[in-house]
Amino acid sequence: MKKIIGLFLLGALVMTTNTGCKKKGCTDNTAANYNEAAKKDDGNCLYAPTITINGATEININVGTTYTDAGASATNKDGSAVTVTSVNEVDATTTGTYYVTYTASNANGTTTAKRKVNVIIGQDNWLVTWSLSSNCGATQFPLAGSPVISAGSSASALTIDNMFTLIGGTANASINGSTITIPQQSVDITLGQINFSGTGTMNNLGNTIVITYTYDNTTPLIGGQGTCTATYTKQ
Repeated sequence: MKKIIGLFLLGALVMTTNTGCKKKGCTDNTAANYNEAAKKDDGNCLYAPTITINGATEININVGTTYTDAGASATNKDGSAVTVTSVNEVDATTTGTYYVTYTASNANGTTTAKRKVNVIIGQDNWLVTWSLSSNCGATQFPLAGSPVISAGSSASALTIDNMFTLIGGTANASINGSTITIPQQSVDITLGQINFSGTGTMNNLGNTIVITYTYDNTTPLIGGQGTCTATYTKQ
């Protein structure tokens, strides 16, 4: 009986000792001094600054526009302000994915955050003044040197007026980023039609469009079938 009581007292002593010797430290894994071995928080956690990005963390802008960054702010755990520095790598003159990196530091560490900026080709990039050069021929597919491109009925639609020399004409097109598609369509001319379609792309700077046309000009004597390439240059 004495042996059983002794074992019981020994077990209670071990349990009390283990409970009383729990390792103390910072148990918040977001803290700069987080201690994964700690079992009991000692109330002395330290924190690097928190950065808040102004506006969206990912935005799209059209190539060729001016990018003005909205910035960011930072605070300590107690709400006091911390200075934020930034590195802006955005090149709005060419399409691509860029970042603005924000940094804030205090005695407990450094925090960084990033804004993603996608420089893309949007509808507005198409709605400018263009001049044209081509190998399409003056009679078989007589493209005008100064077409007028305007917005269609949606953000993916374009209308090309003054399509051909002398007869003008209108073509309808659709765009998907840098890609333009001109579906099969016709323009009536004296004694015939010009039937055509085309596909092309805008370059990464947003200042050149190259379109390959397939055409069938049914006008007698001066008409014909074939393909040709037209280059449109932003003015």
